[in-house]
Amino acid sequence: MAKPIPEGCHSITPYVMVKDAAAAIEFYKRAFGAEEVERMPGPGGKGVMHAEIKIGDSRIMLSDEFPGTGCSSPQTLGGTTCQLFLYVPDVDSAYQQAVSAGATATMPVADMFWGDRYGKLSDPFGHQWGLATHIEDVSHGELKKRAEEFFAQMAKRKTA
Repeated sequence: MAKPIPEGCHSITPYVMVKDAAAAIEFYKRAFGAEEVERMPGPGGKGVMHAEIKIGDSRIMLSDEFPGTGCSSPQTLGGTTCQLFLYVPDVDSAYQQAVSAGATATMPVADMFWGDRYGKLSDPFGHQWGLATHIEDVSHGELKKRAEEFFAQMAKRKTA
């Protein structure tokens, strides 16, 4: 009897559309140490109909855009509606590795009020990535206080 959630998968698995999935897979290998799990060619052997990669303990499914499926890449949309959030043991080195592989730095790595060291990147295919290393457990009360202080500082910057 088959398991309801396949071995190696979690309950939620991102499925992303890209232009040139084969190139995206190679980029994710260089940038994030991804391991290719599966790849199925598209119609007539062209493109990638479905692929799976593993980064850390999680999988991401991806494919090329195919007309009529209702799913478009960030490049076609001119933006993205989500961010992929990746926890890593050393965010500073992972961030630099991704930039060296061709990602665009959009927010430098810094210690954040919620207890993570965190930075943001954009990959060459238009997907946004948040990279983080958890550095501190923060209680709900302390998180609320820090968030209020953070947003008050941000408001002061906007008026300055």
